[in-house]
Amino acid sequence: MRPWQAFSSTEIITRTDEQTRKLGQRLGQSVTGPLTLALTGDLGCGKTTFVKGMARGLGVDKRYPVTSPTFTIINEYPAAGGLRLCHLDLYRLGSVEELTHIGCDDLADTGDAVIAVEWPALLVADRFAFDLELTFAFDADYHRVISFFAYGQIGANMLSRLFP
Repeated sequence: MRPWQAFSSTEIITRTDEQTRKLGQRLGQSVTGPLTLALTGDLGCGKTTFVKGMARGLGVDKRYPVTSPTFTIINEYPAAGGLRLCHLDLYRLGSVEELTHIGCDDLADTGDAVIAVEWPALLVADRFAFDLELTFAFDADYHRVISFFAYGQIGANMLSRLFP
């Protein structure tokens, strides 16, 4: 899926939902500004679980239940530091043109968004630039294998903060 070469990469194994959430929380706590993440993997691999943790790390109030945007396409949450978390699930979309109708172009232009996109193939096809790609898969013991790929300086800086 990667149309260009990753700057750096790291692989982490989580054995429970809680470990996956905590890894997401750690990433959220490491965010210093706008960030775009592509989350790839089969259904049930932990993408939304990771985003739930990331939301807490970003300071999204616990009063906001973080849920999968499968049917709403985009869920937005106010986060700390003037940021907002935009969680997208593009599984149900069939074309790049549909992205325009849901306002996807406007999300990255505001400079205050951490954008996490599940099923990002349409955006990749539309040449959207992601800072990080996380691929989720299961190993033979059904532990999650989460691979992090950084693209550009923002993604590389994030990986160096996460995995010094």
